[in-house]
Amino acid sequence: MRLTRAYYYCPHCRTGHCPWDAALRLTAGDLTPAAEEMVSLAGLLSSFAEASEKVLPRLAGLRLAESTAERTAEAAGARLGRRRAAGETLGAARDWPWRTDALGRTCAYVSVDATGVGMQGENGAAAEGRMAYVGLIFSPQEGGEPARERALAGLLGLPELGAQLRRQGAQVGMDRADVWVALTDGGAGLEEFLRVYFPRAECVLDFFHAAEHLNDLAKALYPGAAEAEAAAGAWCHVLKHEGGAALLAALEALDLRGRKAEAREAHRREVGYVRNNLHRMDYPRYRADGWLIGSGHVEAACKAVVGQRLKGNGMRWGEAGADAVCHLRALFKSEKGQWEAFWANAA
Repeated sequence: MRLTRAYYYCPHCRTGHCPWDAALRLTAGDLTPAAEEMVSLAGLLSSFAEASEKVLPRLAGLRLAESTAERTAEAAGARLGRRRAAGETLGAARDWPWRTDALGRTCAYVSVDATGVGMQGENGAAAEGRMAYVGLIFSPQEGGEPARERALAGLLGLPELGAQLRRQGAQVGMDRADVWVALTDGGAGLEEFLRVYFPRAECVLDFFHAAEHLNDLAKALYPGAAEAEAAAGAWCHVLKHEGGAALLAALEALDLRGRKAEAREAHRREVGYVRNNLHRMDYPRYRADGWLIGSGHVEAACKAVVGQRLKGNGMRWGEAGADAVCHLRALFKSEKGQWEAFWANAA
């Protein structure tokens, strides 16, 4: 259906406008609100070129330039970012049916991680990458009930992420959960961040990151692959079933006589790692309580929110564009209803 509309131009101020555009609620790119949502969705699911050349023409008969798809999606993501930063949450406040642990307590989970994004420099040259933070409030899957997740992402600082993540948690009733569990991979600054914004949370170090450290130590101490694998397996068993203190005692009791300097240094480093993380290595208790001990949820979110769209072969981004697409991707990957709530009043 073709529409013809009047265009008015003022020779004094040299500006023009189409009054009917306001009635149709067209955006600055001459898209209706529904078309803007569709273009943004196509742009966050695949490259802007593919969205404009293949996806939109086939799905909706829309034929737009790649630059229009890019500007539309990034503008929507930037608008979402501003609304988040201003303290807005989307949709109605409603408590989640939080999963209960072995003691019958409701448990709310929070997790934070970071992943690198390639940046575009001057004249098309590659620039130093930036870290995109991904924050997650979630309740794991239980029985036939699906997992519930609220994700946030962007090239934002930890204080800004913390404030926004707390608001997401408050909207889904996190304050009324009996226990908060915080899962991280031990990255620099993450535990301090959680202490500030989630002071009730008990921090748990991702078991599989700790296991990687033990594997590295075993390879440094034992030249044979079979011997190293057996040692690492024994240490991991001690860590999971007896806890960090028992593992530390076992590592400190190792006989290092005759070992090379590199092996001694690896032992010193990994013993220090275990000692520094003892307070979040009580895996026997965590498992007895029925808690998760792995940060797989947020690692999967890093891949789904950031990696699958922003880390394709040869991709490099401007900071504003990467931040905007991260916001949109996190919204789309969050629980059902969040995406719809944003676009319901986007116009």
